[in-house]
Amino acid sequence: MEVVEYDLGPGRREVLSDLRVLVVGPGPRSDCWAYVTAGCWSAVEQGGHGLEFVMTTHVRDQRFVELMAMIAYYHCGGYRLGPGHSMPIGEPWVPGSACDHLLISLPYLHGPGLERCPLPAGHARILWVLPVTAAEIEYRRHHGHEALEQILDEVGIVPTAPFRTSVV
Repeated sequence: MEVVEYDLGPGRREVLSDLRVLVVGPGPRSDCWAYVTAGCWSAVEQGGHGLEFVMTTHVRDQRFVELMAMIAYYHCGGYRLGPGHSMPIGEPWVPGSACDHLLISLPYLHGPGLERCPLPAGHARILWVLPVTAAEIEYRRHHGHEALEQILDEVGIVPTAPFRTSVV
């Protein structure tokens, strides 16, 4: 595991001054990389409860550290993300990918044990950041978050596959 300190730069640093992204390499339980925010909880926790985010990818790349910083800033900058929320990223998740949005969901890929992280002053809820397509976000707008998650599950997407096609 590597801890990457991420400076959001002037004008944004005040919102999330202690942002770090934990980069966790493949291990005995997974052949994927995980990127986990650290700092969201302390920036906006309420009553000892707050959020952090995890994204799982096929490779290690600075691009994913930057995407996690984007999610953290978006959340702590006033948008307060939660399950069912999404955000456009303005470009493909990776070059050539149809996935150009990030969907916030429960950490299904990692199992329920990851969702609640006890802390001395409360707990952090860790939510999954899943790359999705604009068409999938449009489907969710019309049919709801549960319907989109059901289709993603039924089709059996590989959430770390950067070049998967849209399920809708």
